[in-house]
Amino acid sequence: MPRQQVEEPFKINQKILAREVRLVGDNVPQGVYTTDQARKMAQEQNLDLVEISPTATPPVCRVIDYSKFKYEQKKKTRELKAKQTKVVLKEIRFGPNTDEHDFAFKVKHAQEFLREGAKIKSYVHFVGRSIVFKERGEILLLKFAQALEDLAKVEQLPKLEGKRMFLYLAPKAAIVAKPVAKPAAAGDKPEKKAPKPAVGQDAAPQQAEAAAPAATDTE
Repeated sequence: MPRQQVEEPFKINQKILAREVRLVGDNVPQGVYTTDQARKMAQEQNLDLVEISPTATPPVCRVIDYSKFKYEQKKKTRELKAKQTKVVLKEIRFGPNTDEHDFAFKVKHAQEFLREGAKIKSYVHFVGRSIVFKERGEILLLKFAQALEDLAKVEQLPKLEGKRMFLYLAPKAAIVAKPVAKPAAAGDKPEKKAPKPAVGQDAAPQQAEAAAPAATDTE
């Protein structure tokens, strides 16, 4: 099967049908020319005549390397797509009888997901006759949302769909992951800074005092 030819987004060279064009750019004398004149100017520089504004009167063209121009356009498009935030949805499942230890464990994981910018789809799965405890599931999900209120906002309150009750959370816009402070090793003492000398006083005595070893308290 023959490959379908992709239509170019811009008209170039012989595909430009206007009788006159306006040339712009730093590499040609700007002004209105016949299309044949403009093509000749492009050929003399081994470049292409590219119609960048077909609706203008006359159409606006530039003399450029079209292959390089297309490459730069594709590169910009890729960069824009890369900058777009991809929304990640993380699932957290509960049972209607989830205990406190398991609940705290799931809250901790949800906090990590939210700090990474992910949304949370939490749900209570009712198996068999446990559906009669749907009120218990709703209370559990609301408690979960309350435990995360500093990091998340509720996108959808608990809603029963079949045998599952769903709660959707999204990270608050101001949430930024903060590095965890490294605990001090046992036996380490905080470093003492030398006091700043008072204005107009000689700093030498204070510096000498700061350099002296600290006395060890004994009992």
